[in-house]
Amino acid sequence: MIGCHGDAGGRADELVEFWTLLDEDRVLLAGKRGATALGCALLLKYYSRHSRFPRSGADLPEQVIGFVARQVGVEAAALASYEWSGRTVEYHRAEIREHLGFRLAWVADQERLTSWLATSVARAERRADSVREELLTQFRRERVEAPTPGRVLRMARSALRTAEQTWTARITERLHEPTRSRLLALIAVAPDESDDASEDGESAASSTVLGMIKSEPGNISLESMMAEIGKLEAVRAIALPPDLFADVAPRVMQGWRARAAVEAPSHLRRHPEPLTVTLLAALLHRRELEITDTLVELLIATVHRIGARAERRVTNELINAFKKVTGKENILFQVADAALQRPDDAVRDVVFPAVAGGEATLRELVQEFKTKGPVYRRTLQTTLRASYTGHYRRGLVALLEVLEFRSNNTAHRPVIEALALIRRYATAGNLTYYPLGEHVPTHRATTGDWSSLIYRTDTRGRDRVHSDGVRGRDLPGAARAVRCKEIWIVGADSWRNPEQDLPADFDQHRAENYRELRKPLDPTVFIDELRTEMAAALEQLDSSLPTMDWLEVTGRAAGPITLSKHEAAPEPVSLRRVKAEVGRRWGTVALIDVLKETVLRTGCLNQVSAVAGGGALPVEVLAERLMLAIYAYGTNTGIRAVAAGRGHQHSEEQLRYARRRYLTREAAQQVAVEIANATFAARQQSLWGAGSTAVASDSTHFRSWDQNIFTDWHSRYGGCGILIYWHVERGSMVVHSQRLRASASEVHAMVEGAIRHGTSMSVEGNYVGSHGHEIGFGITRLLGFDLLPRIKQINKVRLYRPAAGQPAAGSGIDPAHPVGPDRPAVRPDDQVRHRDPHRHRLHRSDPAPLHPLRVPPDLPGDARGRPRATDPVRGPIPARPRAATRDHRGPERGRGVQPGQRGPVLRQGRRDRFHRADDQEMSVACLRILQAALVYINTLLLQDVLGGEQWANLLTDHDRRGLTPLFWQHILPYGEVKLDMTTRLDIRADPPIGRP
Repeated sequence: MIGCHGDAGGRADELVEFWTLLDEDRVLLAGKRGATALGCALLLKYYSRHSRFPRSGADLPEQVIGFVARQVGVEAAALASYEWSGRTVEYHRAEIREHLGFRLAWVADQERLTSWLATSVARAERRADSVREELLTQFRRERVEAPTPGRVLRMARSALRTAEQTWTARITERLHEPTRSRLLALIAVAPDESDDASEDGESAASSTVLGMIKSEPGNISLESMMAEIGKLEAVRAIALPPDLFADVAPRVMQGWRARAAVEAPSHLRRHPEPLTVTLLAALLHRRELEITDTLVELLIATVHRIGARAERRVTNELINAFKKVTGKENILFQVADAALQRPDDAVRDVVFPAVAGGEATLRELVQEFKTKGPVYRRTLQTTLRASYTGHYRRGLVALLEVLEFRSNNTAHRPVIEALALIRRYATAGNLTYYPLGEHVPTHRATTGDWSSLIYRTDTRGRDRVHSDGVRGRDLPGAARAVRCKEIWIVGADSWRNPEQDLPADFDQHRAENYRELRKPLDPTVFIDELRTEMAAALEQLDSSLPTMDWLEVTGRAAGPITLSKHEAAPEPVSLRRVKAEVGRRWGTVALIDVLKETVLRTGCLNQVSAVAGGGALPVEVLAERLMLAIYAYGTNTGIRAVAAGRGHQHSEEQLRYARRRYLTREAAQQVAVEIANATFAARQQSLWGAGSTAVASDSTHFRSWDQNIFTDWHSRYGGCGILIYWHVERGSMVVHSQRLRASASEVHAMVEGAIRHGTSMSVEGNYVGSHGHEIGFGITRLLGFDLLPRIKQINKVRLYRPAAGQPAAGSGIDPAHPVGPDRPAVRPDDQVRHRDPHRHRLHRSDPAPLHPLRVPPDLPGDARGRPRATDPVRGPIPARPRAATRDHRGPERGRGVQPGQRGPVLRQGRRDRFHRADDQEMSVACLRILQAALVYINTLLLQDVLGGEQWANLLTDHDRRGLTPLFWQHILPYGEVKLDMTTRLDIRADPPIGRP
């Protein structure tokens, strides 16, 4: 164990729930007095919760002992005289087992449950702690007392080992001998290499096939495209069966893939052959999906780059040639008058002298006309056509050879047929026209301005189809359709068939799907409930408007709603004194010490286990290396600079080994979740109020060098980088974070964080900005939480009437678009099927349709299409909360939950030194860990300060609303890294009730 691990702490609700003596419990205590009664009561309640007995009084927190002692009527100190070994305690244990209906576990029970664990749990779960919890749950379910914790852990590990052996043998049997030989050849010893060489997983030469397959993609370029195509062809040359891992759980696949990625070839060769073959096959299977996704990203990015460059080139050319001519009506009159007076003379002698400027002015007038309207579009299309015949042609043609495009929509079949036509004649040399008689697909893009570039007349006067015109028209069209997932790619993961994201057994489990979403099976019931709720909300709005002095409804043409600005609240002066006291008591605290204290108090690093191998590092050594790696990634300092610090003896190579082999993205996220849960448990309700059920979410821009395909140019921030999307609860604790591309949908990220944050917090509401809330209302409604957006241009947003024929509200705000019989019929099955939280694409964190296009595909059954910015909102305008209101769902301290308050302590506007996607993910996760650690320690520091008598009555209600644990005046975030495990922060904090 690294530090102590606590769960819900010594809070009153936890004590009452788990440690209250019931009437049937007191029957067992009849006739017992003093220490005997107290010891027996503690044994009983401990056994009721954990299905095992405590080894001694040290397993029981002081709060628990005192709480139970008061119920028994004895002093807590009497427990010191209770004998934890001997006939008395054994008699008490036997009584408790009989009272609760439990029995001891025999050897046969342990063997049977180990076998059950291997076949039912460990085949789909590879984490030892999770398997152990399932085993303890099964013991309780069968009313069997679990053996010692060491024995339970050995049973879990045995089940994991048995399940792995069964899986690897089964996978190996599915592969033909030639395929197994090709897999083993990837790690064969080279003639000039010893078997002990290349111990480091990253030292595999990039020139080897396996090293090339493992490598990350480069920036958007022709070289990167050809390199990724080479990787894909190398993976496909192994010829793995497409259904090899069809029945393997995704978590198990990810574990195998991560293990094979970090192990060196020499390590892989030491495993039994079935395990080696399975690990390599899993790595290649996942890499094939990932490389295919990368190629799709490259296609989209390359097409976008070609179009942007063509637009810029054409615009610059036309601007340089453009000169606006004034007085066109006068010129027309002068030309007409001169022509009518001398109709038989030459134009040069009559027209040119009649215009000021002569021939030059007329030429400028003609050029101005040519630079407008259809001429610009035709020039742009001509430039685009030429672009696809130049530098990128070789890569795009090769990419079309390795990618297979499909569509479930007949409207996009002509585009796919056009891509097949391009691929068919890709190697035909300098082909200007397609052969006569060749079928060229036609669709709406073939008409209009493109028709003159596609259909040309050859030297013999025949109508022909120009090959460059087809490429310039259909490649951008295909890229747009792929981004909207109207066209999908065979063999991809993120860009695969959208139908695979939907539950195939929906009809068989229809009732279960509705029950999980807490929605009625009858759509009319759902509609009636919605209408009733809308009517009540509109009535509440109408009755509340007269009391809102900050809102005025008038009949002005610009819009009826006028909002007054927020008055600046006075600064809470007492908070300065509190923060100054924190600095006086503890001085300047290094950020690495904040992380160290958090680890020692919460035991959050207990969730980290080795990705590969048994993890032979001592626990204390591993903890130090993980803390240094987290600090290096979270602060953007880098491992090399951290390794050069004093106070530790860990080299750069050792830190990189620990990061690669232990600190995965999933492990880092779980560490952050453990810190968040520990913070929630440590909070004193008298100081921080009741737990919040709402989060605020927004994105932060991280600048990143343009050296990978995940970096986008962001017009708002004016630079290349990625977005980090945060979910922050009222107490400034980040409950979820994720990396996004600058062009990704924030609606998708909002829903992902709200339903999959993983902490003990229950999210019932999500405050968001003004981006994409029009689409998010319907999704969040089905998933069971409220979307609380900041609405821009409120006068252009209208409300729905609950039903047709209702009169306008007395408030003066007239709801539009009644929800009545004239609305299209609702097909709830299609909506639930697409938005089921357990089977939706959110489970794989796929990219949602990218928002710059604004044309994502409609959901089946949704005939209204996608909402626009002027569409009505689904709820009324909420009343502004009063300053003294303590809303358990929202931020009661003003803007205290806004993600922008994270501030400069960790330099979030920095240019990230990490370029690989995996390193960027790790940087985000480690930054979240550091922020969580800062909030956790500051929470304890504030509680320590405010727990003193002289500070108890210092804070007013106004001060409490402004109190936040996210401050950093006393923090030293950078500088030389000095990790000293012998020093601790002297914090007076009540210890939580520990887990077994």
